[in-house]
Amino acid sequence: MNIHFIAIGGAAMHNLAIALKNKGYQITGSDDAIFEPSLSQLQKNGLLPENLGWFPEKISENLDAVILGMHAKKENPELLKAQELGIKIYSYPEFLYEQSKEKTRVVIAGSHGKTTITSMVLHALQYHHFDTDFMVGAPLEGFDCMVKLSSENDFIILEGDEYLSSPIDSRPKFLHYHPNIALVSGISWDHINVFKTEEEYVDAFRNFIKNITSGGILVYNEEDETVVKLVDEAENYFRKMPYKTPNYETKNGKTSVETEMGQIPLKIFGKHNLLNLEGARLICNQLGILDEDFYEAMMSFSGASKRLEKVKRNDDVILYRDFAHAPSKVKASVDAFTEQFPAMKKVGVLELHTYSSLNPAFLPKYKNTLAQLDEAVVFYDLEALKIKNMTPISPELIKDSFGKENLQVFTNADDLKNFWQNLEKSNAAFLMMSSGNLGGISLT
Repeated sequence: MNIHFIAIGGAAMHNLAIALKNKGYQITGSDDAIFEPSLSQLQKNGLLPENLGWFPEKISENLDAVILGMHAKKENPELLKAQELGIKIYSYPEFLYEQSKEKTRVVIAGSHGKTTITSMVLHALQYHHFDTDFMVGAPLEGFDCMVKLSSENDFIILEGDEYLSSPIDSRPKFLHYHPNIALVSGISWDHINVFKTEEEYVDAFRNFIKNITSGGILVYNEEDETVVKLVDEAENYFRKMPYKTPNYETKNGKTSVETEMGQIPLKIFGKHNLLNLEGARLICNQLGILDEDFYEAMMSFSGASKRLEKVKRNDDVILYRDFAHAPSKVKASVDAFTEQFPAMKKVGVLELHTYSSLNPAFLPKYKNTLAQLDEAVVFYDLEALKIKNMTPISPELIKDSFGKENLQVFTNADDLKNFWQNLEKSNAAFLMMSSGNLGGISLT
């Protein structure tokens, strides 16, 4: 097949492009901006466009399909040309479904934890030489590409995102997948630029559950009231498999989980990660991985990229970074960090980067999320607000919303860099939380 990618530089898009080239497809692509790691990966695989920009002449009747990324606009000249010629246009979740219609589709969904759970499942499968197709949203140790598509594998593991599919398809991505086996890790209102009310957001997950194939399986977090409500009201037929936080122990900075085989030491930590572990275990059970084999693999699992990822740890400095940006994610990461390092001074830096986190109406949901930290900093870039045409936010509103008296607020990257460079870093544990780049400060 000849396929052209509009916005090939996206995190998911460039991985899909590489996977399809590895499958033997002819791939071309365009984008007006490509950043690392997409740039290096595309260049390495011979897929980096010669020039940045949009070129309608790349779109011809010789193409079998166009895959459209979220970075493009509805008026994109390449998209308009493809529509004019009547070429089939897919969003990347649509195309993933087309590639997996004959496979058993395992879809991991939830407002938080889905990347980690998907990564745990893939780590266990790889550890035991279980070959499968997959798509995961973060780099994973031992995997060169975050998408794999084959003709021979029976299963595909998909991280199910609730965000929009493409500029011309406003359906949540995970509604395209029609899972045979599904997992929902939790539901907490996010993406408020798309889901204007909490009920709209919950409806997306309600529809996801409706899309489970007849006779399929749903693994779900029974500690989440909203998830339980949706499961109880679902009218379609599927097998229900609830999970909850297992018994575990954190001692001297080491976490172990209690199992029928005894205490199993882990590299990960935090209540939310132990809850993720249980969900991953049940998914792996459905794929034929026994508990003892699952825990054997998990002993070497160090986490997904930027999910409580260790950057530095020695006798007097502990530094972790985390993708946390939504309130539920921030609270879970701070709680885990506090439990893991109870005797140390704990300092947290949070960047507000997404449309939701920068919305004044959404800010009160961050109340007390940083409360357990000894010192906390919130950073957001005033220039980013202008670029996004968003309402200006005052530092006073930030402090009031978070409800932390000694909270420091920075609105300029240079001020944050100066603070970080001059900060006494010995005998403390640092948690850096952002879905952006923290103003460009160096963590090493």
